[in-house]
Amino acid sequence: MFGHALVQVFGRRHAAFPMGRGEADITKYEEVRSAFQRLCPEVVVHAAAIPSPDVCEEDPPLAYLVNVHGTRHVVEAAREIGAAVAYISSDAVFDGEKQTPYRETDLPNPPTVYGRTKLRGEKIVATLPRYWIFRVAVLFGPGRANFIDKGLRKMKAGEDYVVTSDQTGGALYTLDGAQKILEVVESGRCGLFHLANSGICTRYELAKYAAEKAGLDLRHLIGIPSGQMGRPAKRLKYAVMEMRALAEAGFNLPRPWQAALDDYLRTVLPLGSNVPA
Repeated sequence: MFGHALVQVFGRRHAAFPMGRGEADITKYEEVRSAFQRLCPEVVVHAAAIPSPDVCEEDPPLAYLVNVHGTRHVVEAAREIGAAVAYISSDAVFDGEKQTPYRETDLPNPPTVYGRTKLRGEKIVATLPRYWIFRVAVLFGPGRANFIDKGLRKMKAGEDYVVTSDQTGGALYTLDGAQKILEVVESGRCGLFHLANSGICTRYELAKYAAEKAGLDLRHLIGIPSGQMGRPAKRLKYAVMEMRALAEAGFNLPRPWQAALDDYLRTVLPLGSNVPA
């Protein structure tokens, strides 16, 4: 999903080469190396991963193969041609035990396989002379079914959509995220950055806002504690990230998540829905 937005946004100003598994399987170093040697990119934006915490928890070898070894292959192939790497990481590198926003300087302590693989990926990327690491919040945007889409479809069909009521964090519209990543990369200011639309929300609040704008029956939106969801991977109860590095580097912070979600909903809802023009 993020790859779709990155190609769309970067492609407006630069030659962008989308690379899916068909072009290069990141678990196979020679395929990655061959693709990079052919394309000679100046910057590689590495968003490929197994993003599901539950899949990672149930199959750690696969998670490490893709998220860790795959990242190592991308980094080493980029190093060989002198390319920089922008790596898409996650708020899952934290433990969720704080009650104040996580800063880039806070010590990661991931409680899940997914979070541990993303943290290992960060450390691999940080061995390059030029790199960017962007820890992102829960994503919504075009290109692939996401948290918002799934809820709208289920509630529109008259089915219950069950979400956690005690997961507090941020949200990121992929097009906004891609635009900010482009801005940071073009500036040449390398480093570690937290990235989300401004504001804090629970998963329930995010889903409720979308459902209200879509005019759906909120009785079909069910919020329950994360411990009752029966999922293999632990969910962080608190994953709010402070975007201090962006602010200190002089970048404007992304707009509020409500405004970003309004924009996204205008692309997926029929005309006449309750979304501001």
